Amino acid sequence: MGLAVGILEVFGLVAAFAAGDAGCKAANVTMEPFDKNKPANADSLPVPLIVMVKYRGSVEDVKAAVEAGAEAADRISGVVNRLIIARPEADTEKMLHLKAFDKN
Repeated sequence: MGLAVGILEVFGLVAAFAAGDAGCKAANVTMEPFDKNKPANADSLPVPLIVMVKYRGSVEDVKAAVEAGAEAADRISGVVNRLIIARPEADTEKMLHLKAFDKN
């Protein structure tokens, strides 16, 4: 069986680093590369960049990492959304490796 994935969207890169660090310290997880999104209403957001933090591990560890990461991000600029997928399908696995930080 594959690893669970926890996805945490936060406002800004600093919050993403804090969330990633907190999640990895709280549970036995690894991280996929960050992804980013600059929505159309970026100027009205607290920080004009949304960053996706992706944790991988057991369901229990991913839940703990997402919770710890969300608490850390809330102290900085906030959380947009969170999601846990216990058993990602093969096509979902492919999408997890896409990242906009590699693009200009």
